[in-house]
Amino acid sequence: MTTTLEAVVDRNLASELMRAAARTPAVMVTGPRQSGKTTLCRALFPGHRYRTLEAPDDRALAAGAPRAFLDRFPNGAVLGEVQRVPALLSQLRGIIEKDPVPGRWILTSSRDLRLSESMAGQMAVLRLLPLTWNEVTRFVGHPASLDEVMFTGGYPPILDHKLDPSTWLSLYVSDYIERDVRTITNVSDLATFQRFVEACAHRSARLLNYSSLAADCGISQPTAKAWLSILEACFLTFRLPAFQDAPGKRLVKAAKLYFHDAGLACWLLGIREPGQLRLHPLRGAVFENWVVSEVVKHRANRGDARGLWFYRDRNGAEADLVIEGPKGLTLVDVNVDAAFSAALFGGVERVRRHFQSLPVPEVGVVYGGEGYRSRSFGAWLVPWWRAREAVLR
Repeated sequence: MTTTLEAVVDRNLASELMRAAARTPAVMVTGPRQSGKTTLCRALFPGHRYRTLEAPDDRALAAGAPRAFLDRFPNGAVLGEVQRVPALLSQLRGIIEKDPVPGRWILTSSRDLRLSESMAGQMAVLRLLPLTWNEVTRFVGHPASLDEVMFTGGYPPILDHKLDPSTWLSLYVSDYIERDVRTITNVSDLATFQRFVEACAHRSARLLNYSSLAADCGISQPTAKAWLSILEACFLTFRLPAFQDAPGKRLVKAAKLYFHDAGLACWLLGIREPGQLRLHPLRGAVFENWVVSEVVKHRANRGDARGLWFYRDRNGAEADLVIEGPKGLTLVDVNVDAAFSAALFGGVERVRRHFQSLPVPEVGVVYGGEGYRSRSFGAWLVPWWRAREAVLR
């Protein structure tokens, strides 16, 4: 286990961030609140001056005269929460065009900002999501159980300060709904919005059905779509698209819904201790959410934008992940069972037979047990704590 500062600098995104800063004049690190963006950027760029636009005085200066605000930093800066003053980005473009020194500007944003095409080549955009499993072990060592891992989640303050996850996440959700939602859109009924967020948690690792989601919350489908876009823009949820490149198959087209942090999903489900999760009817869905989010985090930390999908056809054949890699596609199933059984391979091997025209050199299963297994013809099974091997193959 490392000290806090060593763990911060050793975040998996650190090397990709340094490479980006060596190539481009500006780097924007996006991600949810409290994922460690500012801490990482300040640790890696100690010579840069720092300002956060969460501070009212700095925000007022930047909003009133964005170019004059930027001119205060002739050698660049680390600027936090730039989503609070989007006008800074257009002014920054002009500064960069005149003096494109790599790594001068390091920005953070807790909202997904769609950059204009004119910023292409001038700014790299990276995502820092909550801690991955191997990052967690650098903070606290090996937690006691899978349920503890899923329940605790990966927000750094919980692990760094050994806080009670339920207490911290309660404040996190309250702060997010009271502050961030209001800065993005005019949600008049915050109580209904919180019920909507909780309803999304009950649908994690399931096909997204806007009609059902809207009906359960007493809102219209357009409102449900708009509110889900808010959750995605703030990096709380993401949608995994369905794989469609399988000629002759009747495939499901709807996306599946996931949270970037399984601990947050647990809190929204009303789970307040690991023992409660052990017997929860949605434990399998929480585990799938945890594994898929691990894969997404590892992809983000490597700046890897290759394809990631799930597969399901109308006959019930399904693979929880279809991962594009250098050798072709890898099909992965996720199963919370802790005991090994040859039947665990049945689902992905069935789907593999449907990919006759596409290279599928490997299929695998990530399960809730501890041991490794392998079969002939490129089939493997790995324990939950090695889930990232699905990406690294």
